[in-house]
Amino acid sequence: MNEAKAKTKSKSKGNGKRNGRRKSFQDPMALLDAAGLGRKPETRRKREVIFSEGEPSKNVYYIRDGSVKLSVTSKDGKEAVVGILGPTDFFGEDGIAGTKVCMSTATAAADCDLVRIDNRRMAQVLHGDRDFSDFFMSYLLTRKARVEADLVDQLFNSSEKRLARTLLMMARYGREGATESTIPKVSQETLASMVGTTRSRISFFMNKFRKMGFIKYNGGMQVHGSLLNVLLHD
Repeated sequence: MNEAKAKTKSKSKGNGKRNGRRKSFQDPMALLDAAGLGRKPETRRKREVIFSEGEPSKNVYYIRDGSVKLSVTSKDGKEAVVGILGPTDFFGEDGIAGTKVCMSTATAAADCDLVRIDNRRMAQVLHGDRDFSDFFMSYLLTRKARVEADLVDQLFNSSEKRLARTLLMMARYGREGATESTIPKVSQETLASMVGTTRSRISFFMNKFRKMGFIKYNGGMQVHGSLLNVLLHD
């Protein structure tokens, strides 16, 4: 009888420990530190290139603070912005996905506090730490779904709705545990590239959103959740 109780108690303790580690999913930096990956801090200044399209892909990066612009360039030199990432985002995972070169150029859109992770070390941890592997795979699948949603947005929505969605994504609305609503300063040219329209159209819609109270400027651009109405309105 006592032996059975001891087994039950031991099992309960084991589950509690694992559940405790699961809670750290809400704190990616804690997971990185626990896996020995959060010990290579790196700072980048605004407009500094972190890596360029076509370079060998050697590292994965985690954003602790700041924002990073991802862009690609066509053969005739035309640049397209494919994403603006912020705190708790990863980027540069091309190397561990089997691609030997960087598929985009990463540039600091604001002063950044990053963690740099060597691809080989990242692969080792993904194979050896189930909790971190589960977390990272969940992140990548969420990112993939976001990219697919971006494609649908480009194909079927108006430029006004695409801009509204872009601003909401940059302000991190809808992200679990996210409380940010202020976007670091971003040029209208960058927004035009992300949305797929002209700078003049961006200027028109931004003025419209400001007059309707959806956005306001106060050291940065503050985005109100009511901007969702633009997406819901037919």
